[in-house]
Amino acid sequence: MSDIHRQGRRVVVTGMGVVAPNAVGLSNFEKALRESKSGIRFIQELKNLNFACQVGGIPPLTEGIIEKYLSSLQMKQIKATGLLYGLIAGKEAWEHAGLSFKSDETRWESGCVFGSGLAGISRIREGIYQVDEGKVKRLGSTMVEQTMPSGISALLAGELSLGNLVSTNASACSTGNEAILMAYERIESGQADRMLAGSCDDHGPYVWGGFDSLRVLNRKMNDRPEEASRPMSESAAGFVPGSGAGALVLEELETARARGATIYAEVMGGALNAGGHINGGSMTLPNDEGVIRCIQSAMVNAGVVAKDVDLINGHLTATRNDAREITNWSKALDRKGDDFPLVQSTKSLIGHCLSAAGSIESVAVVSQLYNGFTHASANCNDLNLKISQIVNNKCITVTNLNNKINIVMKSGFGFGDVNSVVVWKKFLD
Repeated sequence: MSDIHRQGRRVVVTGMGVVAPNAVGLSNFEKALRESKSGIRFIQELKNLNFACQVGGIPPLTEGIIEKYLSSLQMKQIKATGLLYGLIAGKEAWEHAGLSFKSDETRWESGCVFGSGLAGISRIREGIYQVDEGKVKRLGSTMVEQTMPSGISALLAGELSLGNLVSTNASACSTGNEAILMAYERIESGQADRMLAGSCDDHGPYVWGGFDSLRVLNRKMNDRPEEASRPMSESAAGFVPGSGAGALVLEELETARARGATIYAEVMGGALNAGGHINGGSMTLPNDEGVIRCIQSAMVNAGVVAKDVDLINGHLTATRNDAREITNWSKALDRKGDDFPLVQSTKSLIGHCLSAAGSIESVAVVSQLYNGFTHASANCNDLNLKISQIVNNKCITVTNLNNKINIVMKSGFGFGDVNSVVVWKKFLD
């Protein structure tokens, strides 16, 4: 995405879907946010496998929800949990937008950018064992679609008869935000009228094991799972892994109006960049200059200035980088103390959902903009000293049902020194 703000077509949100650790389904998710409900649980399997961190966030899917969005054949065939999450979230978003599923004609004006991390790893593991045992013929007819990176976007395209750009992106923790910005740019430039944007990721030891080995997960609160995800806290001890999917239907404003769609928020723009692994940046740490440039470029692209920003929904994972992130926000916006915007971390309630994080948290942002509330950042009453010196009392620790939020900046800073920021606006016109 360029650093030049374009005066193109306006892009709005007309539908959302979510599969999150603390709730499945949009109405349940909004309720969970308002009630500060945590989705972090103790996981016996992790203890059995000698993980140091034995807590995580796994969406509470029920048979009824699965049956609503999958055919009986799909329920037998789809064993890749991450794809299941993405398929449910994507179809819920499409339905929430008032659109029908399969069409008799290809929808040339509609497309999909749906990111993925290790969404099919469970199916890959099963397939490896079958191949090693010489049972290649038993892999099944859906092995390829469940293990190829673009499996989720391909599945959704078939379910929704999409004929525009259909693609899957992957950029670590920036994946969800990146998908939204790619879809936004497609519509804003006139190449599509409607795009489904989102991302998904799987759960379990084969996804989370590498992070446990890196010692970046919280291993100190296995007996207190709901307290384990502690972004911005002085006692933060690493992130808590999560999983799930988020999806949003983005639509050109006049197209949405013409069909009488409900409009939930407007995408003003954003920015993507990378730090190049220099000046402190690495595979696991951000180049501060890259982060600051991304924030400032996002504002330029969106046509907003620093004083316009009411709320930051941060990346904020509960690692030592939280203070660094807040410092970079302060430098980028040239705001601190009483002048600093409200700041929150959705990860305090759902953990870090990896490639799904940006899309799930964007659903949270849009829900708050449309319904006029701000959710709590749990477990940060003992605010990190470096953070408290910057934000003063602007850190959200309790749910506020009456905040008049207009502009929200949503960040995602991922492994590989990659950065993403999306600027959201309450729809008023």
